[in-house]
Amino acid sequence: MSKYLGLYLDRVLHAFAAYGMPALIAVVTVIAFSTWQSFFPYSPAKPLALRVVEEPDQALTPAQAQQLLAGRPAIQRHETHRSEKPFWFQFGIGATENNGPIMAEFPSRHAIDTACWNAQTLVPLGNADRQRAVGDVGVIKAGFALTLEAAAFPRQVLCRANFVGPARLTAFEWPAAQLRIAAEEYHRNAGLLDGGLLVLAIFMLVTAVINRNSMYVIFATWLVVNLRVAGLSAGWDLQWLGMALPPAWIGYARPLTLAAYYVLTLTVFRTLLKDDIAKVGYAVFLRFFQWTCVPLLVMSIIIPYKTFLPIIWVAAGLNIGAFLFFLVRILLVTRSPVAIWYGASICITLFASMSEVIAAAFGFTSLIGSVNSVTAALSSSLLAALAIAEQMRQEHRQKVDAQAELEHTYEAMPIGLFTLDLDGNFLSKNPALLAMMGGPGRAPSTSWSGYFDEAAWQQLHTMVQTQSDSELEINGHTTPGTESGKRFLIRATLARGKIEGSLQDITEKSKAIEDLRFMADNDPLTKVCNRRGLEKFYDGALRELKEVKFARPLALAYLDLDRFKLINDLYGHGVGDEVLKQVCARMSGMLTAKHCIGRVGGDEFVIVMLGATMEQAAQTCRSIISSISEMPYLIGDKAFHVRVSVGLIEVASQSLLKDSLSSADWACREAKTSFNGGLVVYEKHAAAFIEREAELDLVERLASGSVVDCLFIEMQPIMSLKAPSESLNFEVLLRMRDHDGSVIPAGRIIGAAESSGQIGVIDRWVMTTTLAWMTANYDQLGRTQFVCMNLSGASLNDERFAEDAFDILEQNQHVAIRLCLEITESVALQDLENTRRFIDRVRSYGVKVALDDFGAGYTSFSYLKELPADVLKIDGNFIVNINAHPANVAIVEAIVSLAMNLGMKTIAEWAEDCATVQTLAEIGVDYVQGYAVARPGAPSLMLGVKSSASFIIDPELLAFVETLDKPISPRPQLVNVINFKKRDDHGA
Repeated sequence: MSKYLGLYLDRVLHAFAAYGMPALIAVVTVIAFSTWQSFFPYSPAKPLALRVVEEPDQALTPAQAQQLLAGRPAIQRHETHRSEKPFWFQFGIGATENNGPIMAEFPSRHAIDTACWNAQTLVPLGNADRQRAVGDVGVIKAGFALTLEAAAFPRQVLCRANFVGPARLTAFEWPAAQLRIAAEEYHRNAGLLDGGLLVLAIFMLVTAVINRNSMYVIFATWLVVNLRVAGLSAGWDLQWLGMALPPAWIGYARPLTLAAYYVLTLTVFRTLLKDDIAKVGYAVFLRFFQWTCVPLLVMSIIIPYKTFLPIIWVAAGLNIGAFLFFLVRILLVTRSPVAIWYGASICITLFASMSEVIAAAFGFTSLIGSVNSVTAALSSSLLAALAIAEQMRQEHRQKVDAQAELEHTYEAMPIGLFTLDLDGNFLSKNPALLAMMGGPGRAPSTSWSGYFDEAAWQQLHTMVQTQSDSELEINGHTTPGTESGKRFLIRATLARGKIEGSLQDITEKSKAIEDLRFMADNDPLTKVCNRRGLEKFYDGALRELKEVKFARPLALAYLDLDRFKLINDLYGHGVGDEVLKQVCARMSGMLTAKHCIGRVGGDEFVIVMLGATMEQAAQTCRSIISSISEMPYLIGDKAFHVRVSVGLIEVASQSLLKDSLSSADWACREAKTSFNGGLVVYEKHAAAFIEREAELDLVERLASGSVVDCLFIEMQPIMSLKAPSESLNFEVLLRMRDHDGSVIPAGRIIGAAESSGQIGVIDRWVMTTTLAWMTANYDQLGRTQFVCMNLSGASLNDERFAEDAFDILEQNQHVAIRLCLEITESVALQDLENTRRFIDRVRSYGVKVALDDFGAGYTSFSYLKELPADVLKIDGNFIVNINAHPANVAIVEAIVSLAMNLGMKTIAEWAEDCATVQTLAEIGVDYVQGYAVARPGAPSLMLGVKSSASFIIDPELLAFVETLDKPISPRPQLVNVINFKKRDDHGA
């Protein structure tokens, strides 16, 4: 019961305070203004008639002034029109019923000083300025007053006064007591104006500090300046907070006050209504008035007050007109309550200001009195304050709406939002977070540890304290019925002693990323590593080799399934894929964590073994071979046996993966052709390994582009079997010097050049060098019919090389007719159309074309009619020991007969003895090349000899050659200079 009584009492007291008392105060105020007597009752003053004259340029004495005034008419007021010359005026005092003293008031607030004399006797009555008073003249209200005693006051008074500004000269007769009451009310009104506006200004300053809004500071300043302008209008600007202003300041303070009021009014207007002004347009007009502010402030300081006043009147009139225009536009377009209140304030200010301007400019009586001036200033300020209050209300409402929207967003946000204290306790959680962290059988927790482990809290706490990361991924506790917990992404910051952040469930995203990472490093079919994953493991193993104090061994095995393609061809790729899966399963079962298996081809695999000696690695490979090969693979109702070949190498700490794979692949190919149980092992210092490294080094040297400096050529004579002594023909052979000066065989050079993509560069060099040598020795090669030069298949299919070759032949046409390009038969048949175009083009320069190694490939005689070759160069395998193999004799006879019928010449390679040469001559071969004639030698040996037969040193062959042609004398001097080669150099 007491609870309900308490609530009822609260409502009653609230209604009394909020509605009852304000209504009572309003009623009493209305009654007071309408029926009660004023606290300052006084009778109105009596205006005095004046005769006024302006002092000319020379100063007047009272007597002279009185003479000028004698002919002047009597008036009740006189406008100075901003003149700053002294004014003389005379008035009379009539009889009065009051026996007390009489006071004559001169109420102009623009008066600077006043002095009075008895007009009959010219005796001084007193004088006063804004700082001191002498005699019966003193300062009262905004002007001056002369006190006259009732017993002996003069009937005529002469006075002199100085003015600054738009002054109006008037005089009023008062009973002294009545004027003192009026002065008391005057100062009371001044205090009311000061107190009201200053309290309002202080309130605005406090509001500005609390809200940290500069607009309220501007408005508070405007209120203070408005107070000064109102004081100027009512004549109270001569004091500030009860302190009199120095007279010297008045001339500067008044224009500066008006200019500052102009600037501040414009600034308040733009600041208060900037959003509405942007909506209605015409902002350029306000920008114009802003540009007038600085000149007005400067002029208020440097030009006289009487000159400045018309300028500020015009500027203020235009400014107020612009304000009214914008206010009407705002009211029509936006209907802003702020504009309504501010418009009312501007109207009151306009009315009060314009009445003063009109009165000052045209000499009219002011439309409002001093009390109304106070009321106008207070009303204008209060209405402007109401505009500010309305804006504050709108801003508050916007903040409330924004807060409500934020709360709605907080509740509806699909991302979990939370606030924690520094002990890890939840201060707030939105529904999305509760949904993420909830689950079957889990109750909501108020602590971070209820959802995450202690390590997650430490990570979060460190992140927000150091701001080291903007994000953090953590795992949640495992929920009942699941194998693993969820994964979350957290973004958080430390604000106001609390941790505020968001939480997002990225479980599915993390799984997808893990799957993508697995797919990036693993083969999708067999699940073992792909080349990328293998390379990562290999690089890590190399780093471990370099970091440990004692290097651990590292081995790499290359595995190739033998004839696996047959399974795919016979049974389909689906069956083949199943076999590959089982193969990988068998291999993986025999490896440890220090081993990594990767698939690098369709049926090729690589195993990197870290920490295993070569003996251990070889034993592992043998076990893998047995596991793969011995047990069949059951796929449905089919069973397959698979064989595997393995190349195992020892890896050096600086070896790149591509080099190790190349060496292991080489060893694997050797394992396919050897009888080592399908396994070939290369240790670091094995001869085959060293040879392979030399080959790789050669490839790198060729790829560097500077290897041409190590190239040179040799030449081997080609002897005619029809007229041996009548021609000097030979073949150009490529040679290269190794680092130690030894000569690298041509086969290794060509293979390495093709591997490195430099074969075109080498073929260009050989062609250019050969043609240059032939040009330089042109006169000594008169008996040379042709010079053979090999052309690789890669260069033949290289369009850039072909164009370069044509340019070289174009530049050397005079010797190109003696060049014979040898094209390997197997290469020519790869792209018959391209080969035919090339042959046709080079033959247009007179170049001969020979088909090299004819009969060694898959020869089809039908191709010969499509290729316009000049020479068939019979493969040396048919020539070596031809007399021991009758089949070879028959094959060579067939080739010779075919060439003869097609109009081609034949050259037989690898002729190593006299018996072979004799057989070839009997068969009908045109030319012979081999050790029986001469070994390859320096190009200089080709100079100074008569024919290719001149190189023969075998007496038996010399005798046979004499039977073929004229007898020739051997040249024994050549025997000592020819560099005889080993047997494996012949015909290379």
